[in-house]
Amino acid sequence: MNGGAPFLTAENKGLVEPHGSAALAESSERSARQNLEICREIDAWPQWRQAAHDIKRYTLANLDKLLDRFTTKLEAKGITVLWANDAAEANGHILELVRRHGVKTVVKAKSMVSEEMELNHALAGVGVDAVETDLGEYIVQLAGQRPTHIVTPALHLSAAEIGQLFHEKLGEPFTAKQEELTAIARKHLRRKFIEADMGISGVNFGIADTGCFALVENEGNIGLSTAAPKVHVALMGMEKLIPSADYLPLFLNMLPRMGTGQKLTSYVHLFNGPTEGRHMYVVIIDNGRSKALARPEFRRVLHCIRCGLCLNHCPVYRHVGGWAYGWVYPGPIGMILTPHLLGLEKAGKIPFASSLCGACSQICPVKIDIAHQIVRMRKEAVQTPGSPARSLVDRLTWKAFAIAMQTGFRFRLLMALIKIAIRIAPYLPWHPDKLGQWTRGRALPEIPKDGSFRDWWKTRQKSGRSKPVEREPPATVEKTTVEEA
Repeated sequence: MNGGAPFLTAENKGLVEPHGSAALAESSERSARQNLEICREIDAWPQWRQAAHDIKRYTLANLDKLLDRFTTKLEAKGITVLWANDAAEANGHILELVRRHGVKTVVKAKSMVSEEMELNHALAGVGVDAVETDLGEYIVQLAGQRPTHIVTPALHLSAAEIGQLFHEKLGEPFTAKQEELTAIARKHLRRKFIEADMGISGVNFGIADTGCFALVENEGNIGLSTAAPKVHVALMGMEKLIPSADYLPLFLNMLPRMGTGQKLTSYVHLFNGPTEGRHMYVVIIDNGRSKALARPEFRRVLHCIRCGLCLNHCPVYRHVGGWAYGWVYPGPIGMILTPHLLGLEKAGKIPFASSLCGACSQICPVKIDIAHQIVRMRKEAVQTPGSPARSLVDRLTWKAFAIAMQTGFRFRLLMALIKIAIRIAPYLPWHPDKLGQWTRGRALPEIPKDGSFRDWWKTRQKSGRSKPVEREPPATVEKTTVEEA
């Protein structure tokens, strides 16, 4: 399917470059502030979060029954349902449909599942031209890149960079005005919609009791991708269900607010079956999701509605960008989802790319305990044979660290050795920059001229300046209460 999740390798330039994308960091921070303001404006926001959490929890607890009900309703409406255990099987279904319907050109609405499948490569392998029609996806496709964010794929690019890209790839005059850039993309995509033989989309929400599915967007490309071609294929992760249409308004209120900062997206599409003379297919994909479903301690990762909010609030993501995570899902959600989908043998390093600050858990609209799951995933990673987190170097490093931290003498000895190593490093025939991504582009720390913090603290103790200052309790609190406390 792919090369896995090569986190901490030379190809992941977000970690190699000493300075990450300024556009990405600024845009993420701006989005995070906007989302927090939106949450504060909604008095019932805590109740919304809890309700969404409860609905997803019920869905996963009854997923087998709900999927059976959903597929029965779909098939009754003339929609063909195809099941795929993994990405290879899903690609096989798509390629069979391509042959059956004589497809030469495909227009794709935004779909993270199609990124999991590396569908564009599979289609290119049989001579089918697949064009991304979401503006951000279209931009990164032209640039030959992966998306850096699950909601805003071109978040790392500035308007000037996009203007230069359109000038080089499309032969358009350079511009950095957003309205003009959008018009250029629209002009080039319009003919693609008309000529396409197949449209491929994702699914935001599958509704079990009615057998329809919902897609939300702002650009109109989903409507054109699914209505213009005679064949529409929807790719749906098996967890994307909700039990009833009664719950859809709640999620339609939450997803836009958290994803793009809107009260409602410009377009909401509900698909209830193909029109006469057309074909509609829904491919329901597992691709590792059942592994998370089978384990209650990890099941909450499947609550995710792909709003991307945890990425915007993550200090690590802001610094290194999406490519550093090595696969489709970056940021905090990627740290706990990717190991389930790819396995810890390939993705065992990813859960360690976190400061565990907890911002992701606090902001998640469906209350996924992301920080706790990261810790659990780290434990799994170091216990799984074949995991890169269980390498001999890692085990020896942490064993040595544990030994050094057991006594004050060992700690002081370790610090003394580190100081010696820093002093002699510039004179070595090889430089520490060659040690890997964490040192490349970074200067070695300077040794304080006045000694260590421990030396400074001992000096203060000798001078008597480190003694705590005794203060009287506030007048409003009785001294006995403070002493008892």
